[in-house]
Amino acid sequence: MRILVTGAAGFVGSRLSKVLLERGDQVLGLDNLNDYYDLSLKERHLADLRPHPGFSFTKTDLCDAPAVAKQIASFAPQAIAHLAAMAAVRYSVQHPLIYGHVNVQGTMNLLDAARPLCDSLGSPPRCVIASTGSVYGSSTPVPFKEDAPADRPLAPYPASKRAMELMAHSYHHLWHFPTTILRFFNVYGPHGRPDMMPWQWSAQILKDQELTLYDGGKLKRDWTYVDDIVAGFVSALDKPLDFEIINLGCGRPVDNLQIISILESLWGKKARRKDIPAPPSEPKITYADVTKARKLLGYDPKTPVEQGLKHFVTWLQAEHLLP
Repeated sequence: MRILVTGAAGFVGSRLSKVLLERGDQVLGLDNLNDYYDLSLKERHLADLRPHPGFSFTKTDLCDAPAVAKQIASFAPQAIAHLAAMAAVRYSVQHPLIYGHVNVQGTMNLLDAARPLCDSLGSPPRCVIASTGSVYGSSTPVPFKEDAPADRPLAPYPASKRAMELMAHSYHHLWHFPTTILRFFNVYGPHGRPDMMPWQWSAQILKDQELTLYDGGKLKRDWTYVDDIVAGFVSALDKPLDFEIINLGCGRPVDNLQIISILESLWGKKARRKDIPAPPSEPKITYADVTKARKLLGYDPKTPVEQGLKHFVTWLQAEHLLP
């Protein structure tokens, strides 16, 4: 299958591309290679993909509508895996305008560029789009179910993702794209981003720097290992649905104190901690109900956080990414 992967140099996009290539798919990776974090990490991801004969890559910004249209017309994908986005809740509080431009307008450019394929291919390409469990905000009953309104996001990042979901539905309704929205929950693991908590806390522990705990570490997050997320994404690509929104989480929230305790054990060093109140952008808990994912995708998250963090720390050590 010819699959266009946006955000192919990023964390989940690169891991998804690798799995697709290893099973024989042809992948065109798009990424704008922005400098939100160290570009050498993105180049490391691409170096892992380039040896595969089925992989090609182009530096393309989704906000450049003509460039996106050119790539899609040339490649004529049978499926689109859309993972390119500006991520991070806290960064979005400081830089809100970027999120509307990249996450909403960029997604519209991508979907609009794919519209001509509905005629040229005889059927529209299936679309699988990465969203976030952060769209549920703090007023949704736990565990979070997909039929919750998700109309009270706490920061520009989840707001932009919810807007993206709604725009994707309008394109599905008008032009009949088979579309699956996957709401990711707290993805972590090897090849993760350095701004994510497991990497940040690991660095602070090793450097004997004080790390910040919100509300005494009582916030709970549904940490989901990257391999489980990728398995769910592949299942969604292989099973085109009409239009569905599906949670991809682990379904076992863990408080941040436990995460720090696990990291302390893995690194063999105690953390210095500073307790401050949680900012308004932070929900008390994220907790995915994955019943729908199990039913429609055969999704079965297998990796407990203790095992996943061990894999992550082993990768950081092997790649010499932390002192």
